[in-house]
Amino acid sequence: MTDAALHVHRYGDPSGPPLIALHGVTGHGGRFRRVAEDHLADRSVLAPDLRGHGRSPHEPPWTVERHVADVLALMDAEGVGRADLLGHSYGGMIALHLARTAPRRVGRLVLLDPAIGLDPAAAAERARGYMSMESFADVASARASLAARWPGASEGVLDDEVTEHLARCRDGRMRWRYETAAVVTAYSEMARPHLPPPADVPTHLVIATRADLVRPGFVVECRTALGPRLAVSEIESGHMLFVDAPDETGTLVGGWLAS
Repeated sequence: MTDAALHVHRYGDPSGPPLIALHGVTGHGGRFRRVAEDHLADRSVLAPDLRGHGRSPHEPPWTVERHVADVLALMDAEGVGRADLLGHSYGGMIALHLARTAPRRVGRLVLLDPAIGLDPAAAAERARGYMSMESFADVASARASLAARWPGASEGVLDDEVTEHLARCRDGRMRWRYETAAVVTAYSEMARPHLPPPADVPTHLVIATRADLVRPGFVVECRTALGPRLAVSEIESGHMLFVDAPDETGTLVGGWLAS
């Protein structure tokens, strides 16, 4: 069974061209709300919580192939035969692999600072950091921790994240809505050797200049595989582009998809 019955955040015009937006590890589909509402209002944006995250099922497996199968099942359930894909970080890796698995179902591909082909030692270190669940005594403590990690976030963005993604557990502590084992698995997946998108899928690679995440070898391989079908842009931002530079990110994505 491949249908995970993913929880889906819906934005824009339901009758508009479909866009599937995939978040990164520890995230959720609601992180795309402001960009979608401000810059993609003419599109039908479907932003699922990936398996192991948010309000979607948290059961394994959490491999890239299972995430791809989950998203394709979502498209089938929504009656979406073909859609553009937008993926951030690990979501970019899933979007790329979906395009390679089912290229006829993908129109255009936008990779926002994708986490693909990470250095194995660095990926292992990040994975070990998530092996215990972070928890907080109250909402204020969780919000303060988030503000420290996202120094460029507006007050509204912080409020959105706390409202959508924070939950009180049985022990009374507050935790973000993700499965730690799924995150650890994701870092292992992100250490796979990088692969380029299919040669016939127009792709826009957006690099966050202050993140140093996108590997030069991946860019070279994409240029070789796609030629003129590849666009590469840089945004002066940390890895969370839609937090640090939401208007620039939204304008860039919306403009390219409409071109």
